[in-house]
Amino acid sequence: MAELPRVRVWAEALIRMHLDPDRWSFGFDNAKRRAGLCNYTERRITVSRYLAAKFDDDEIHQILLHEVAHAMAGPNAGHGPRWKRIAEEIGYVGGRTHDGEIAHERAPWVGRCPAGHEHFRFRRPTRTSSCAKCARGFSTAHLITWERRG
Repeated sequence: MAELPRVRVWAEALIRMHLDPDRWSFGFDNAKRRAGLCNYTERRITVSRYLAAKFDDDEIHQILLHEVAHAMAGPNAGHGPRWKRIAEEIGYVGGRTHDGEIAHERAPWVGRCPAGHEHFRFRRPTRTSSCAKCARGFSTAHLITWERRG
């Protein structure tokens, strides 16, 4: 588990090393599904405080490198060759996006299919849905029943 004050120190050091610290800043955000974000408009790199507390130091360091590479590559680079080259140059070794776990313990809606698979939503489910783990397409035999956490 990464400690948030330490994550801030790493982020600010990476910004000083690779970006202009007078123009770029770091902060934590409340995201529950994505680990990091590079906001070009505000020139701000953020990391989810919830996911940072769940991941180990190496994962968080890679997330920071991923976002700094976005800032260096510019808003039109996406995850293309320019971003990839820059990311590798600064030490990023992860994939294009983070595939880690979401902050499911914060999701107010928990759903279960008849087989017991759990599903999580941060907004109230409004449509009938079925379990994708049990059936590739929509299936009434695998409907998810939703409950609001207490």
